[in-house]
Amino acid sequence: MRSNIARIQLVSSHPEVYDPCDDSFALVDALLADRASLIDHRPSICMEIGCGSGYVITSLALLLEKECSGSYYVATDINPHATTVTRETLAAHGCFAEVVHTDIASGLEKRLARSVDVMLVNPPYVPTPDAEVGCRGIASSWAGGEDGRRVIDRILPVADDLLSDKGWLYMVTLTANNPVELCVQMRKKGYASRIVLQRSTEEESLNIIKFWRDVDTLLEANECTEVEKTENGAGLGLPHFSPFSCWNYGNRTAN
Repeated sequence: MRSNIARIQLVSSHPEVYDPCDDSFALVDALLADRASLIDHRPSICMEIGCGSGYVITSLALLLEKECSGSYYVATDINPHATTVTRETLAAHGCFAEVVHTDIASGLEKRLARSVDVMLVNPPYVPTPDAEVGCRGIASSWAGGEDGRRVIDRILPVADDLLSDKGWLYMVTLTANNPVELCVQMRKKGYASRIVLQRSTEEESLNIIKFWRDVDTLLEANECTEVEKTENGAGLGLPHFSPFSCWNYGNRTAN
């Protein structure tokens, strides 16, 4: 009987590739908690940016394989060893994804524009000196620059370009990355958000944020933009909100 998620013993590895760890497990746990909604969502294209070992994209494919057998999977990574390992992990579980060696989604923008229904991102979020960002090998999987935001801030505009009208984005962040500010930033682009899972380890406090396009949020953002123009930037902005409504297992909504 096939497992609902990737089996650690079947996950391939390489000295220069990040192995599944607490952040990977937290992201997959968030997907497990949201499985019923994901199935109802019926995604046509699912994508992971920064696939590493392939544990997360393989887990998503296994979660959806029975009910969403027509879904197409794409995984990218800047580390060439990671793309090899991801292909091996997928194959070991009898799954397939188009695995691309690229920086974020370079070369895929036109083809995937406004087409991705589910996007997964476990970015390099660890605060480090900016000089470490984008370095080769395994360090590329964690080095996030000042506040751990250098790569995250590059990924979000790409996600906005690639996500479909019904697109969902699941992203791993640290408390140090200022997840509330990220939610406000995406709110200005018309995305609602929720921190669906929080987990603390000995080393870090993790937040899994789910973003989705929301018509009311977009209208509100546009109205606030017009007010700011009219008032010549007189300090009026989006109303205060909190994304910290953690997952309610007994009362799930569509998002």
